[in-house]
Amino acid sequence: MTIALPAACAAAFALALLSAVAGFGGGVLLLPVFTALFGLRFAVPMLTLTQLSSNGSRVWLNRRDLHGRLIGWFALGAVPFALAGGLLLAHAPLAPLQRALGVFLIGVVIWRRLNPHPRKPSDHAFAGVGAASGLGSALLGSVGPLTAPFFLAYGLARAAYIGTEAAAALTMHLTKLTAYGAGDLLTTKILLYGAALTPATLAGAWTGKKVVDHISDRVFVHLVEAGLIAAGMLFLIGL
Repeated sequence: MTIALPAACAAAFALALLSAVAGFGGGVLLLPVFTALFGLRFAVPMLTLTQLSSNGSRVWLNRRDLHGRLIGWFALGAVPFALAGGLLLAHAPLAPLQRALGVFLIGVVIWRRLNPHPRKPSDHAFAGVGAASGLGSALLGSVGPLTAPFFLAYGLARAAYIGTEAAAALTMHLTKLTAYGAGDLLTTKILLYGAALTPATLAGAWTGKKVVDHISDRVFVHLVEAGLIAAGMLFLIGL
């Protein structure tokens, strides 16, 4: 434990910074770190606690640019499916879901390169995005990259994208914690680790906000697409 906690704090800081810049990615990359340190069944609920503070801080730092309607539609789909996924976590086959998501993410980047001006999705379409994301997030720990193409196609960038995506994700994480608690997955050890990682996560989110304020929309989109490719590859190889 004395070795695992400093390593987990360092990873939480670095990947909260990444999430604050790209809008996602921290959870995807943090999951294999937590899995190596603590094991998968321990890692998924602990990752959710870390994401709670990471997303909450991004919402606060970008609060002036939130799109409330999208958050509401997203939550409409995300909450019931995150609850169902959280209850299924102990029994679901995770590897096939990971690889399918990896194929999807890489395919999305290729599609965006071939179609640089995709049609803007409607507000209510985000209920479906929320449902898929809520179920996948509860089972795999993090599927933040799944939502990125839809928020980008809607026209959000930088602070509006990061804050709105984080607020939408926050509805999932709160629901997942309820489900994990009902399934006896939130042990005292997990709660203590989650609390210990919060300062590092908040510091990473604050640092990332300072970075994103100084990059252009074009660079931001390229960073997100690079993150989608990296996340897709990690899912495909099973990390």
